[in-house]
Formats: sequence, structure tokens, C-alpha cells
Amino acid sequence: MSSSKRILVVDDDPEILDLLAAGLAGSDRQMESASDGIEAMRRIESEPFDLVITDVNMPNLDGLSLLEQIRRVRPDVPVVVMTVANTPETIVRAIRDRAYTYLSKPFSLHAVAEVVDNALAGTAGDDDIQILSACANWLSLRLRCKMDTADRILHFLNAIQTGLGQEERESVAMAFREMLLNAIEHGGGHDPAKRVVVSYIRAEHSLLYYVRDPGKGFSMDNLTHAAISNPLESPVEHIEIRQQMGMRPGGYGILMTRKLVDEVIYNEAGNEVLLIKYLK
Repeated sequence: MSSSKRILVVDDDPEILDLLAAGLAGSDRQMESASDGIEAMRRIESEPFDLVITDVNMPNLDGLSLLEQIRRVRPDVPVVVMTVANTPETIVRAIRDRAYTYLSKPFSLHAVAEVVDNALAGTAGDDDIQILSACANWLSLRLRCKMDTADRILHFLNAIQTGLGQEERESVAMAFREMLLNAIEHGGGHDPAKRVVVSYIRAEHSLLYYVRDPGKGFSMDNLTHAAISNPLESPVEHIEIRQQMGMRPGGYGILMTRKLVDEVIYNEAGNEVLLIKYLK
């Protein structure tokens, strides 16, 4: 039987501490708490934890400073950052200091539990996420072709305040997710030795999301397994083709993405895509 996992939750709000302690508790987990960063750091220095979940805005020692100090003394422990202050600068700093992922308050217990399960699985590597550009309005990252790495970075990017309404934000996030997963699955073949490059760019009147996969690309003329190629008289023809090719159900990514953002632009080879959403 595996040993119990020790989780330290750091927040100056007692209600958050009680909520997470109750929501994440399990027979295989030992939930502990600290009310500020100094108390948390004192405990982390003296004893190991399998996961730390910390708020950002706290007295004495804020969560990002705590994350920086944890990296010096316990470089391998995954740290989940949570905050209501979702500024680009905060998110970029969390990525720089190798936070496992980022949760925006308010959040659902289901979302937290999913992140905790993935973090405790222990599949994250130090170089899964490499920073190419860390400007607040131009963030570029190189990611290993791993689905859990994609999930981690989606939490970071989805937390950025874009000025869009909730429905539009969800649509853009869904479109970017589809393109990123396509890049990992089809361009990278789920090979963690290969990498995908992604960028988020905030222009004055638009948001741009860029994905480049390590594959040779594709031609729209050869996408018979995708819904985008279905004849008008046969809107689900690709399903049978995917079954014959032994592919998982799906194939709606490109078609759906074109309905969720204002423009979808591919390069000539088909291994780079730019999603554009105009700000009104």
C-alpha cells in the first residue's frame, strides 16, 4: 500500500482552508494548513510535502515569494498557485518559478480535485514548460508533447484577464485547447521528446493565439478523417473513416474552432496556426 500523501494548503482565509481540507480529504491524503507564507515556509523547510497549494495575496510573505523560496529548498515539490488577482505579471511570474499550475478564484472543488490528482501523479518534469518570451502582452512557451502539460498551461492561459465576456472567454479557450491538443496528438504523436510552441499575444484591438507543432503539417485536401472535409450531403462521413483508420472518436476540432474565433490562419505547411479574436 502506498504511503499517505501530505498536502499543505496556505491561505489567510480560514473558509478557504476549511473548504479545501474537506473537499480534498481522503484516506490516502494528509491535509495540513498554514495561514501565511512565513508559517508555511517554516514547515516546508523542516518536513517534506508532496504538494503545496498557496494563495497569492497573503500578509508577511505572499504566495509568489513563497513559491520562489520553495524552489530553493524543495525544488521537486509541485506548487499550485491560486488567486483572484489574475494579472499577466502574476501569471508570468508563476510560470517562471515553475508553479505546477494556476487556479483562479472563485473555483470549483471539482477543478481543484482534478489538478491535485494530476499533480500527485508525479508526471511533471522541470523542463516540461520552457519560457521563450515572458512579456505581459507577449507570452511564448515551448511545451513537451504531453497531455498533462497541455492541461497545466491551459489553466495559466485561461486565467489571463482578456477583457472578453465570460461566454467569449470560454469560446476562445475551447478553440485554443482544440488546436493545442491537435498539435500534441497529430503533430507530436504524444512523444514527450518533441515540443509544441504556443504564444499568447495581446494587441490593442485583438487577441492572438499561436500554435506550432513539430510535425510535417497537413493539407486541408487530405483531411478526410475530419469533419471539416465532410460533403454537405454527408455531415458525419468522417466518423466512419476514423473508425476504419483506428482513430479515436472526434475530428471536429478545426470545424469547431472556426466557429469560436474570428479568424483561423494556417501556414503553408499546415503545422502552424494562428487564432485571432477581435476586441470590441
